[in-house]
Amino acid sequence: MSTFLWVIFPYICLAVFVAGHVWRYRYDKFGWTTRSSQLYESRLLRIGSPLFHFGMLGVVVGHVMGLLIPQSLTDSLGLSHEAYHVLALAGGIPAGIAAVVGLAILVYRRRTVGPVFSATTVNDKVMYAVLGTVIVLGMWNTIAGSLFTIGGEYNYRDGVSPWFRQIFWFQPDASLMAEAPVGFKLHAFLAFLLIAMWPFTRLVHVFSAPLGYFTRPYIVYRSRDERPGRGTGSRAQKRGWEKVG
Repeated sequence: MSTFLWVIFPYICLAVFVAGHVWRYRYDKFGWTTRSSQLYESRLLRIGSPLFHFGMLGVVVGHVMGLLIPQSLTDSLGLSHEAYHVLALAGGIPAGIAAVVGLAILVYRRRTVGPVFSATTVNDKVMYAVLGTVIVLGMWNTIAGSLFTIGGEYNYRDGVSPWFRQIFWFQPDASLMAEAPVGFKLHAFLAFLLIAMWPFTRLVHVFSAPLGYFTRPYIVYRSRDERPGRGTGSRAQKRGWEKVG
């Protein structure tokens, strides 16, 4: 069972993640959307959405630091174990709270606003439940592991982090996760389950962020007289960046 959970299962989820996105993009391009409900209600959305998205951005940055950066590197830079955990708490707790509060507002909005609730599918409900559980478990592991230290503090950077990195080297050691507290096991298991669900939910919109907005030319308005044949002869209009005025 340990081998299945911490060696086989992660690869199944990653394979479904990749293949699922390819399938979704090829056969459901019109469904590749968040199915926005802003037209139905915007007041709660304006509060909950930024809280959730910016909170999750902080959570992702914290996971990148904790899982992908080896402890040996931070030790060599002079960052002690205690200082690292203080830094993790200072950044992780506010980000986690923002994500949880934002998600709670969004779920409350979906449950109490009639048209939004009608547009909520079973798929959405399952996704929200798994996502919320993953976030809450992650916060609990951070708080309990750093403050309560019941039975001695568990350093996930000696167990969970090496196991996670080993997945990408195709040499995961299941014993590293077998020795982790149950909270970390549940968090890792549900996180990979969420990864497998990802391509089939509204979460695909993460890969459609409108980054082009930052580099696209500004909109240029021209009068009708400037079109070819109306005062400018047959001169072709220039494209791209042009001075206005």
